[in-house]
Amino acid sequence: MSDSKKLLIFVVAYNAEKTIESVLSRIPVAELPDATEVLIIDDSSQDETFEKARDSRGAAAGLPVTVLRTPENQGYGGNQSIGYRYAVENGFDVVALVHGDGQYAPEKLPGLVAPVLADEADACFGSRMMEKGVALKGGMPLYKYVGNRILTVLQNCLLGTKLTEFHSGYRVYSVDALSKVPFKYNTKDFHFDTEIIIQFVLRELRIKELPIPTYYGDEICYVNGLAYAWHVVMTTLAGKVHGMGLFYDRKFDVWGEEKAYDLKLGYVSSHSMAIDAVRQGSTVLDLACGRGLVAGELRKKDCRVTGMDRVPVNEEDFERFISHDLDDDLPGDLGTFDHILALDCLEHLGSPETLLARLRVACYSKECSLILTAPNIGFLPMRLGLLAGQFNYGKRGILDLTHTRLFTFKSFRRLLEQEGYRVVKMRGIPAPFVKALGDNAFARLLTWINRVFAAVWPRMFAYQIYAEAEFTAPLEHLLRKTIESGTSDKSDMSDLSDSEGGEQ
Repeated sequence: MSDSKKLLIFVVAYNAEKTIESVLSRIPVAELPDATEVLIIDDSSQDETFEKARDSRGAAAGLPVTVLRTPENQGYGGNQSIGYRYAVENGFDVVALVHGDGQYAPEKLPGLVAPVLADEADACFGSRMMEKGVALKGGMPLYKYVGNRILTVLQNCLLGTKLTEFHSGYRVYSVDALSKVPFKYNTKDFHFDTEIIIQFVLRELRIKELPIPTYYGDEICYVNGLAYAWHVVMTTLAGKVHGMGLFYDRKFDVWGEEKAYDLKLGYVSSHSMAIDAVRQGSTVLDLACGRGLVAGELRKKDCRVTGMDRVPVNEEDFERFISHDLDDDLPGDLGTFDHILALDCLEHLGSPETLLARLRVACYSKECSLILTAPNIGFLPMRLGLLAGQFNYGKRGILDLTHTRLFTFKSFRRLLEQEGYRVVKMRGIPAPFVKALGDNAFARLLTWINRVFAAVWPRMFAYQIYAEAEFTAPLEHLLRKTIESGTSDKSDMSDLSDSEGGEQ
C-alpha cells in the first residue's frame, strides 16, 4: 500500500440516516494510506442524513471527515460529478466511491484501492458477477441479475470490452485519469456509471475488476429498471458510434486534440485506392501529406514524392518537403508531376475552389493525374440522421469538426469541372468498418456489403468519394499559346507575301 498518495473515500448519500454511521464505522482505517480522508455529500435528502453524517464523523476512527450537502438534489450522477471535482481540486491521487446505504462493503476498500494506488490500473471496479452464484446468494433479485448479465454482454460486444459487470457502483478511480475524461458532461441519472466506463474505454484507460460480496437489505431502490436499461443501451450505442466518427457527443470527446490518422490499408479505402492508382516510379505531389504515411508506401513503388503541409513532418520519405498552408498562394517553383494527391484535404480548406484554380496554373501538364478523395455528406447514415433531427460534428469522420466544406458526388464533380478539370473516374468508397470494428470477419463482411451497394448507388451508400481528374489547359496557358500561334502565323504570311511580290 502506497502511503505517499492521498486517498479520498467519497460517500454518496441520499436518505441514508439509518446506515451512514454504520458505513463509516466499517471502514478499515488501519489498512488504508495515512493520507486518507472521507467526503460525504448528502444529496438534499428528505430525512436527517446530513445531520446524522455530521454527528457520526467520529465513527471513522480518526479519519478527517468532511460533510457537505447539495443546495438542491443533483441525482446520483450529479452527486458523483461534484465529488470527483472536489477530488481534483483538492489534490487527491485516488478517489473511492462508497454508497451511504451500505450496499457495498466498506471492508473491501483496501483491496480495491491497492491496484490504483500502485498504478497498476486507472480504475478498479468491484464486481458481483466475477464469482459464480455470489450475486444471487447475496440477495440480488433474479430479474436484476438477468438484466445485469444481458446488459453487460451487450455492452461488451459494442465496446469491445471483457468486463464481468458494468453496473456495480463500487468503484475506485485515479484522480489523474478522471481529469482526462469530461465527466462533468455526464448525466445526473443512474447511468452515469455507464457513461464514465465508456469514457475510460474511449480514452484507453486501464480498468481492473475484483470480486466483491453482494448485499441487498431493506434499503430503498430509487432506480426505474426499464428506464435505466433503455438509457444504458442508448448511451452505449452513442459511445460506440461516436468512436466510429458517425455521431458526436461532447461527453465522449475524451482526447482533446484528435489522435493522428493512420493508414487504411489491406481493404478498400481512400488510401489503398489512391496508392494503387499511382504508377510505379512516378513523380508525386502529396498535398496535406500529414506524417508522410502515404509517401512511405509510394516509396515502395520507387516513386519520388514531394510533400506539402503546414507543419514540418518526418521528411525521410520525401524527395522534397514544402512547409505551406494550402489556403495561401502556392509556391511558384513547383514544377510538374505525374500525379497530384489531394486525399481528404479539400474539405478542410476555406476555399477548395481557389486551391484547385491555383494548382491548375502552377502544375498544368497534360500527363498529370489529379487523385482526390472527400467525404460524402449524402451517405445514408447522414441522411437518416437529418431525418431524426441530428447533424452532429465529431472529431473525425464525415462531420469532422475541422471540415469547413461538405460534398455530395454531384457537388464534387461540379467543383472539379468548374475549375477546369476533366473527371476521368469517380467511385464510391465504403465506410472503414475494419478501422472502426477491428480487422475481423464481421468488419470485412460489412465492408464487402457496403462496397457492393456503393458501386450500385454511390450517392447513397458511399462513405467517401474517390475521383481521378485530368488537367485542361488554364486560360493563361491558352492565351500564351494563342499569342504564340498568332505571331507564328503573321511571320509565315509576311514571308509568303515577300515571296509572291518577287515573282511579280
